[in-house]
Amino acid sequence: MPLHDWTRVDTGIFHDFHLAWIAEIRRELNGGLLPSGYYALAEQVAGGGNPDVLTLHEPNGNGHTSDQFPTEGGGTARLTAPPQTRLVAKSEHEFYTAKQRRMVIRHTSGDRIVAMVEIVSAGNKASEYAWQTATAHALAALRQGVHLLVLDAHPPTPRDPNGFHGSLWEQLDGTAYVHPGDADRTLAAYSAGPVKTAYVEPVAVGHVLRNMPLFLTPDGTGSIEVPLEPTYRRAFEGVPRRYRAVLEAA
Repeated sequence: MPLHDWTRVDTGIFHDFHLAWIAEIRRELNGGLLPSGYYALAEQVAGGGNPDVLTLHEPNGNGHTSDQFPTEGGGTARLTAPPQTRLVAKSEHEFYTAKQRRMVIRHTSGDRIVAMVEIVSAGNKASEYAWQTATAHALAALRQGVHLLVLDAHPPTPRDPNGFHGSLWEQLDGTAYVHPGDADRTLAAYSAGPVKTAYVEPVAVGHVLRNMPLFLTPDGTGSIEVPLEPTYRRAFEGVPRRYRAVLEAA
C-alpha cells in the first residue's frame, strides 16, 4: 500500500490513524519481533507539542551487545551488515554526545527505555512552540542514549523546510540536510551509540514504505527491522470508509 497524502483530510483523521499505526507496530514488536527481555509500550508524552510514542524497554542489567542478541526462541540474532537506506549521516560531535549519554531514562517500573518510535503529526508542526517541543524531546532522547525511529509522513512547513530529520540533525550535528526533490517526507532511524548515526529514507506520496531499522543495543549496532508497510496497511483499514475514499482518490 502506498503512502497517502494526509493533508487531504482533517488532522483528527490522521491522529486516529496514527494511534492505530502505533498499536499495529506494537503488536508486531511484542508478537515475537523483539528479542527476549524487550517489550514495547504505547505512551503519551506530557505536553501538547509531543507526539504519542512507542517506547521499548529492557530489564535493568541485561547488557545485551550486538554479538549476543537473544531471541524469543532462545537463540541469538546477529547484525551482519549496517542497515541499507538511501542516506546515512554520522555526527562529528562524538565526544560531546558521548558525555551526554551518562544520563539514563528509566521507566517507573524500573526497566530501562532503550528506544522510541515516534510518528510525527500535523499538530507537531502547527505552531513554533509545538515544533520546538517535539524536536527538543527527540534531541534529548538521543543525547541520553535512547535510539529513535521517526516517521514523518507530512509535508514540510516554513518551520521545517526539510522535515523533522532536517531540523533534528541540524540541532544535533550543526550540519544541514536538504531533502531530495523527489521525496519530501522522511523515515529516519537514529543510532544513539557513541557516534550518533542517522539512517534516512526519503519518501513521497505514492511510495510504498520500506522496513526501517530500530536499534536496541547500547553500542548502536544491534537492530531489528520494523515492518512499516504491513502495519500501515492494517491501520489504514480502520480509517472510516468516507475518508479512505478521499485519500485513495488522490
